[in-house]
Amino acid sequence: MAASVNEFFDGLEAHADAEKLAGVDTTYLFEIDGAGEWVVAIHEGHLHVTEGSGEADCVVAASADTFLQIVNGEQNPTSAYMTGKIKIKGDMGAAMKLQKIF
Repeated sequence: MAASVNEFFDGLEAHADAEKLAGVDTTYLFEIDGAGEWVVAIHEGHLHVTEGSGEADCVVAASADTFLQIVNGEQNPTSAYMTGKIKIKGDMGAAMKLQKIF
């Protein structure tokens, strides 16, 4: 369980599962209100996190509270999207893969 958004992104590379990342070649920008922005690039089974904004195939925007609830398994990401708690721009197919990756 992540105690903060920073903690989640700081540990993401170390906890990435190469099997789950296989076949994924995309870049995500996470805009987390109240915490910051991170680019997560996935290529050939490897995941790299960079703090800050950048080009991305899929942009995910949410509040820090909602994001933490999702990554800690306390909030269903689909319901969060349907109720407007999380906003997605760009490649929706890439967004759907997030549930399997994390």
